[in-house]
Amino acid sequence: MRSLQSPACEVASSPITRSGCGRRQRASAYEEHAQLTPQPGWVEHDPEEIWQKTVDVIRGALGQAGLADGAAGRLAAVGVTNQRETSVLWDRRTGRPLYRAIVWQDTRTRDACRALIDRGLEPSVRARTGLPVATYFSALKAAWILDHVPGVRAHAERGDVCFGTMDSWVIWWLTGGPAGGVHVTDATNASRTLLMNLHTRTWDDELLGIFRIPRAAVPEIRLSSDRYGATVPVRSAPPCPSARTWAINRPRSSGRPAAGPAMRRTPTAPAASCSSTPATGRCRAGAAS
Repeated sequence: MRSLQSPACEVASSPITRSGCGRRQRASAYEEHAQLTPQPGWVEHDPEEIWQKTVDVIRGALGQAGLADGAAGRLAAVGVTNQRETSVLWDRRTGRPLYRAIVWQDTRTRDACRALIDRGLEPSVRARTGLPVATYFSALKAAWILDHVPGVRAHAERGDVCFGTMDSWVIWWLTGGPAGGVHVTDATNASRTLLMNLHTRTWDDELLGIFRIPRAAVPEIRLSSDRYGATVPVRSAPPCPSARTWAINRPRSSGRPAAGPAMRRTPTAPAASCSSTPATGRCRAGAAS
């Protein structure tokens, strides 16, 4: 098994092998990526840099574990754990991000939140999601990109835009990207967008309307333990097991990769902590085997 982490300021890959009845970590690797603050209250990440760093740490971890040069096919499964609310929109046909990822700390949507509260919509949102209307969550981040980046909303209405948290971005690329990548998320990530109805565990049409998010842009919601699809060889990295399948390991209470069986996390659980380095404006990307 290999576990991939992508919280707010860290990307990690972790091949895990069985040792008797337990599991052990075989190697580790990490890299840094930038945390961008173009103006006060704005916090952004470069999705393409995160993807490339993901590729780099996969290569590093597999190399250290002796699984490079085709031996990666010995991996049984791949798991992903991520920081939930950070949001990205990308072109379904090319894979190019339509704007930088807007990070959970970002507060540029404060006025939009206040407008929804003043319209009396917060009780309806809370009844469906269990969450308050706040800048923390994904829906208003996506809406900001749709409304402020020229052409993106029209592009999304045509069905040419994918929206997701960082798990969706990474899984889409690792399962093929523009060539058939799987656009999915799990219920724990979806529950942090302000768009999923907790009672039905589906995207809620009224919430999509409130936040003006096209249904065609949202990923399919799956169970955390589901098999999501086969990985494909990625650029600058040895091939992943082409016949193997995805599973998501969600629980994450520390900076360590989640190990063991795929598990679900309760929808209202707090997000994992950030491990950024404010002094340098850089973030860590890591991998462990």
